[in-house]
Amino acid sequence: MLRKTRIAIALIMLSLITFYFIDFAGIAPHKLKLLTTIQLVPALLALNIGALIFLFLLTFLFGRVYCSAICPLGIWQDVLETFSKFFTKRKKYKYLKPKNHLRYSILIGVVIAFFAGFTFLLSLLEPYSIFGRMASSLFRPVYLYGNNQLAGVLGHFNNYSLYVVEIVIRSVFSFVIASISLLIVSFLAYKYGRLYCNTICPVGSLLGLISKYSIFKIRIDENTCNSCGACAAKCKSSCIDSKEHQIDHSRCVGCFNCLPVCKKKAIKFTYAFASTSAKQDSKPNDSRRMFLSITGAGLITVPLLKAQNAMASLSKNKPYKKQHPLSPPGSVSADNLLKQCTACHLCVSRCPSHVLKPAFTEYGLGGIMQPMMSFEKGFCNYDCTVCSNTCPNGAILPLTKEEKHLTQMGRVVFTMENCIVYNDETDCGACSEHCPTQAVKMVDYKDGLTIPSVNPDICVGCGGCEYVCPATPFKAINVEGNVVQLKAKPFKDEKNKDVKVDSFGF
Repeated sequence: MLRKTRIAIALIMLSLITFYFIDFAGIAPHKLKLLTTIQLVPALLALNIGALIFLFLLTFLFGRVYCSAICPLGIWQDVLETFSKFFTKRKKYKYLKPKNHLRYSILIGVVIAFFAGFTFLLSLLEPYSIFGRMASSLFRPVYLYGNNQLAGVLGHFNNYSLYVVEIVIRSVFSFVIASISLLIVSFLAYKYGRLYCNTICPVGSLLGLISKYSIFKIRIDENTCNSCGACAAKCKSSCIDSKEHQIDHSRCVGCFNCLPVCKKKAIKFTYAFASTSAKQDSKPNDSRRMFLSITGAGLITVPLLKAQNAMASLSKNKPYKKQHPLSPPGSVSADNLLKQCTACHLCVSRCPSHVLKPAFTEYGLGGIMQPMMSFEKGFCNYDCTVCSNTCPNGAILPLTKEEKHLTQMGRVVFTMENCIVYNDETDCGACSEHCPTQAVKMVDYKDGLTIPSVNPDICVGCGGCEYVCPATPFKAINVEGNVVQLKAKPFKDEKNKDVKVDSFGF
């Protein structure tokens, strides 16, 4: 029952989290955010005390069941391991010595990287963020393609319950990273079981330090065991030494696959301090010293875990290069993202306007793959607060609509030399029509024409003006990011001067 219960919970968790990432129609209820907030690193970054108490207490009681029933990347590896049996008959594992120097070096390296402000290392190795990038960059396009194909089929029968949506790769770099991560993790899971979790994953290493001292453990009765090795052959963590009747509980992920295969019933999940002849983990004194030293280093991180290229150079238009990227509304600043964000891309995937995309080096090397505003495919809806109410890490703080209306992510900048009113002497006004705060409005120019005039103080940086500007190859109006998000001044609702438009330049 333990194994079946774990599998049921794991499949439900994986299905719901995956759907929360790939859902484009807003079907997934917002309550599913709870499944992301109970992931260990997001809980650490957001200082979610309730989630942290739950996760550490769960591990202290039952070992690393988090890795098999809550972590989506861990569950994904189990799914691959299950399917691998169809291609490799009678797949068997064997006991492997722990690579403690490597796994704890990686954990300490992640800690040091945080001291240095280099978040990218954690983003690259953290399991929830890895799965998030896989879901948003790889699984979601496949889901959208399937939706579009089904919508086409239903359309032939006059059924329009589904609709065709655009499939967009928001960042080639993140797509490549997600693909490489998928290949590496999948190969290791197929070939070596939970090698990634027990050698590379910093979350697995941290939880392993606690699970060594968990109250309930899988134990071997030395008097009953005949050292047949059946349990070790089923252990995807390669942590059961059947010959010595020992289990490395720092690597056991609580999958319970070993329990039903023992014909002698010599292996059981039981109270750790019950009277038994089973041997304990070897070198307890060394393990205790390792636990104290590494845990001390790990716990220090708790408060810390909190232009485009120029084109057409010969053109008469004047290029504009942004000095500062725009971070999502509610993120406070790029520095706050650097401290809190692990690039799980949940906000990128959930953004209904497709205005968020993973950064490359816009935030610097430490901020690679973290979300930034981009107005190539859309602009930030004035009333939308999806990203701020989705982030599980505390990297993007929750905003009400009223707070969002006064959150200034950036300021509008107008380059007259690029404007088609200036160059082509024709009517436009598209930027003014799309500005929700009237930070851009049309004023008299010449010969009955009007031209944009900007008021950066009341601009919120939504990018509506930049997105719709028809000027090519360089936009006439851009949004320059604020180093720290400010509070925009309230605006007075004024009607723009009527403009007679013969034709737009797009």
